[in-house]
Amino acid sequence: REFRVFLLMKPYNNFVQAVFMVVKRAEVLGYCSGVRRAVDTVLTIAKENTENKSGLYTFGPLIHNPSTMLRLKQMGVKTIDTENFTGDEDYKDSVIVIRAHGIPPSKKDELEKCGAKVIDATCSRVKASQALAKKHSEEAFVILAGDKNHGELISIAGYAEGKCLIVQNAEEAALIDLPSSLSANGSAVLIAQTTIKESEYEAIASALKKRISDLKVFNTICPATYDRQAALKKLAHEVDALLVIGGKNSANTKRLFQTAVDTKKPSWLIEDASEIPKEIFSYSVVGLTAGASTPDFIIDEVEKKLLEG
Repeated sequence: REFRVFLLMKPYNNFVQAVFMVVKRAEVLGYCSGVRRAVDTVLTIAKENTENKSGLYTFGPLIHNPSTMLRLKQMGVKTIDTENFTGDEDYKDSVIVIRAHGIPPSKKDELEKCGAKVIDATCSRVKASQALAKKHSEEAFVILAGDKNHGELISIAGYAEGKCLIVQNAEEAALIDLPSSLSANGSAVLIAQTTIKESEYEAIASALKKRISDLKVFNTICPATYDRQAALKKLAHEVDALLVIGGKNSANTKRLFQTAVDTKKPSWLIEDASEIPKEIFSYSVVGLTAGASTPDFIIDEVEKKLLEG
């Protein structure tokens, strides 16, 4: 998808705009299927349950995108603070939606005991990783690769029932203390956060293989992550500069931005059209991509503002 707008030569905040600007979108960008399903689930419930006085909640931020979260808030959707949730709260007759990242089974039990109707919008790929962790924790030690504070890994770790360790990078994998059972020729399985970069995961696996003789590595990286990164790399060959759109607290968006930086093209990470850098207007061909939690309307707004100059 390519749009071209012709502009007059004129100064723009000490920068000179190009005679024309071409805006190109990556072939794959924006919402992944799991996030879209979770958002659509909440939007549908919000529209159908306008008379529900008990409330509609998500357990933790539904997605890591401020603009979407603001829209949901305006529709009456509330967010439960997962860190302060005790399980003693009263959510009788309320609806609580589990976000795409999923939650540990113990938390789901607590939500149901609070009297809420719980709707599970966990991504199918995260559910598959949860099932792997549960199955293999019975006979092996489970190691998860990714951000230890990310909701997805916290949810998967809950299914390993305590027989679990999280490593965030290759350096940590090489130095972290392993259970004594693994030192005695025990077996382990490695499961990846769905949004981790393939190169990061390979480095972690390589480091652990040197320390664990019986390590089974599962490729649980979501194709959506790879597809967006691959499409960005392809786009980089066709443009002068890159804009990555998405929440700055989104793991997959941050990794997508790092991929943009790695292309050596001038790159910026923005959350919405208000953050478009003035420098971008000095380039003739600008590429757009967006993280898996970035809604379509944000991408459209950014493109519109670029073309308007």
